[in-house]
Amino acid sequence: MSNSAVFVPHFHWDREWYEPFQVFRHRLVAALDTVLETAEANPDFRFTVDGQMAAIEDYLEMRPENRARVVALVTEGRLAIGPWLILLDEFLCSGETIVRNLQMGWAAAAELGGAMSIGYLPDMFGHVAQMPQILARAGIEHAALWRGVPSSVDGHAFRWRAPDGSEVRTEFLFDGYDNGLDVLLVPDQIGRALGEYAEMTVERWGGDPVLAMAGTDHNAPDPHLAAWLRQASAEGRAITIATLDEYLRKHVRDEVSAVVTGELRSHVRGNILPGVLSVRLGLKQRMAVAERTIDHAERMNALWSQRDDSPFLSLAWHKIIESTAHDSVVGSGTDETCDQVAARLAEAAQTARAVRDAALAEPAALVPSDGHLIANPLPIERTTLVEVDVVAPPEGTRLVATAADGTAHPVQLIAEAPTVLSDERMDASQLERVLRRIHRRELFGRLIDHYELTAGSLVFHLAEVPAGGPFDLLILRREVAAAAAAHPGEWRVLTVEEARATALVPVRVPASGLTAFRVEPREDTSAPPSSYPPATATASTLSNGLIEVAVTADGTLDITGSDGTVLNGVGRLVDGGDRGDSYNYAPPAHDVLVSDPTEVTVELLEDGPLRSRLRVTRVYAWPAALSSDRDLRDERTLPTPVETLVEVRVGEPFVRISTSFLNQSADHRLRFHVPLPEPVTTSSSAGQFAVTERGLTAEGGWGEYPLPTFPASTFVSAGTATVLLDHSSEYELVGDGSELAVTLLRAIGSISVNIHPLRDEPAASEIPAPGAQDLGMRIQNRFAVLPSATGWRGANAVALAEEFRNDVLVTRGTAPGGGQLPPDTAGLRVDGPNVLVSSVRRVTDDEFGAGTEVRLAAMHDTGSTVRVTGAFSEATTVDLLGRPISRTEASDHLELDLGPWEIRTVVLR
Repeated sequence: MSNSAVFVPHFHWDREWYEPFQVFRHRLVAALDTVLETAEANPDFRFTVDGQMAAIEDYLEMRPENRARVVALVTEGRLAIGPWLILLDEFLCSGETIVRNLQMGWAAAAELGGAMSIGYLPDMFGHVAQMPQILARAGIEHAALWRGVPSSVDGHAFRWRAPDGSEVRTEFLFDGYDNGLDVLLVPDQIGRALGEYAEMTVERWGGDPVLAMAGTDHNAPDPHLAAWLRQASAEGRAITIATLDEYLRKHVRDEVSAVVTGELRSHVRGNILPGVLSVRLGLKQRMAVAERTIDHAERMNALWSQRDDSPFLSLAWHKIIESTAHDSVVGSGTDETCDQVAARLAEAAQTARAVRDAALAEPAALVPSDGHLIANPLPIERTTLVEVDVVAPPEGTRLVATAADGTAHPVQLIAEAPTVLSDERMDASQLERVLRRIHRRELFGRLIDHYELTAGSLVFHLAEVPAGGPFDLLILRREVAAAAAAHPGEWRVLTVEEARATALVPVRVPASGLTAFRVEPREDTSAPPSSYPPATATASTLSNGLIEVAVTADGTLDITGSDGTVLNGVGRLVDGGDRGDSYNYAPPAHDVLVSDPTEVTVELLEDGPLRSRLRVTRVYAWPAALSSDRDLRDERTLPTPVETLVEVRVGEPFVRISTSFLNQSADHRLRFHVPLPEPVTTSSSAGQFAVTERGLTAEGGWGEYPLPTFPASTFVSAGTATVLLDHSSEYELVGDGSELAVTLLRAIGSISVNIHPLRDEPAASEIPAPGAQDLGMRIQNRFAVLPSATGWRGANAVALAEEFRNDVLVTRGTAPGGGQLPPDTAGLRVDGPNVLVSSVRRVTDDEFGAGTEVRLAAMHDTGSTVRVTGAFSEATTVDLLGRPISRTEASDHLELDLGPWEIRTVVLR
């Protein structure tokens, strides 16, 4: 039995949770005031600030006068800060967001004396497979964590290995991050209590000193802690006070035999609370939108703008990362907390959107105003469809899209707008009021092309791009005043615009590049040739030559893929009760599953040739809520129509599906089922730089039933079915592996419940969270189904998921109309199988100057050879903190051999 112990004073600080951020910050300031005073009064006192710089930043914003005190303690090694900006939920954000979290935390800590070089992850609800590689590629050799570690680890440390082979020595906080508190309950009995704890856990330590984590949530350690421990040490115990960094570097052996590879999602030594994956759907969707918008903004700013908008991008990233906190995006907070998270993510997306749009405005200035500019955020050449507002074709003509080189492409008209915007009658004395609507030349969002003024009549003709001569509002006012005086009585004021239509246009866009087109009428009514079979539709079928869809009598879909793979019954909706909470799903004791609709209708919306669409409406009788004892579903049912939009596009091998309904029911879970032709024993899901394979079960053993519900970020695949995802989602293989079920909604009413049938202890206080029921909210989900006999690998799911999630960007030109379209312009191109380009951004180095940083990941167990093409002459490989590793001369192209699952970052100059 070890006779020595190392106490690590710390706290765990949830930035927001059962109280909103500002309430917790008020407590934080008081707690850190105490920490600083305690440290300055006790030279042997140490403190570890929870591994996240947000706590320090939030503190110094309120106590800027204490910055020097913080720096002094950090410099002396007595206050350990960083390396993260925030302690995140690793499964509910992208891998790129995890990297930026580490980068921003490390940089913030460096300004105050340096970061703790420990991947401290004390309270995350499981850990992603690639975390060891992320840490290792930032030069971090150690991690420390609690939840998710499998039963195969019987000591207090293990080697955690990523799919690429990277490893970090990982301290297993097997009794949680507060195991030292029980020892401290009676200050004059610390020696005895420590001895008993050491004896109970002796098999864990293997001769290393006991690690006693002396801290808990939202509280500073008692100021007398150091004195208590000195007294216990004087009584014969070898006790040291240290930071976590000191413990790992000075007090334990590096040699560890146990190895764990991949993600950590075992329930065996701690609850991983998997219900957070599906609660408060809106937060997951907002996170995806914010991450996607800032990614596009960085790429556009790096490739097409002369302006460095890094301050705005940093602000947006900071707000995104703040929102990834494991009690923020997970949705386990109060309604007011979750409202603030949603607002913060919206603000991040708005900030990024401003940068993106400003960057695109620069090349758009070269495109005539009767044309459109298309920007491709992906580094692959692609053909896609865009919707644009255009002038409707005159009768007897058809619209075509003409590119800069003169080639024409077919256009599909999908909607026409009314031409009469207003038709009013008024007395002549009121005409001046109409003129107040005009702002210079703008009226009703359009521009006045010309007007007609006759006795008793004023007609405005509006256009998006005026073809008439100059317009003078002062002249119009004078003319109207004279006409009104000459012709008193009733007048008619008519406002009309040129006939408008919404057109669907196919565009071929270079890799990370720009293209422009204009839509114009042609008298030749024959359609220009297309390189793909057209999209077609009947009253209940869709096809595009690559994929076929048939709607069955119950509203489900039979889908046939390009290789003949058939998926029958796709889209069966199964609704069941949920008596759980934000942390864990739980069925009521007497559940009623509703899967059969009471009514099914199918409506043909579009029949090609570029896109075909059907709308399937199914009405379900869902119980209104649970009974008062929460063991039964209500006998009262509410008819709920669920609209499913089914879409195929020319050239795409998958079916796009979106669902929408107004949620009127409480306490329920709705899942979208994809039946499989044959039962399977494994599934695979993509996210955070990896594709992780999982079985039909999860490891249990603690106080939580191990439900095999799992996270997926960009796609989930089982057997011959792959579902491409728009946002982080929850899935499960059900029916002994015969169906893939993706959660569309989980509606609950409490942060935690005291008595939970699938969890032994509360996860938090039983605080109502009525907003998590999503009552009265329109619930929308968007995804795509990709059938393939060769699974996700053969189906090219990595690339297709990126295309599905990343639409091209469209903006109207701003140069004078009628001019010549600019030629296509290529940006950065990346060629290679199963390669994810996680980031393209502008960077600046004091030594080497400006460059474009590109982060790539090999999303396969065989690695990949990658060719990067663009305007650069040298490439510098850097680590994940941007520190140079090697430099290579490159003449507009670079060959990279990526190992299996390797993350590589290069800066091109």
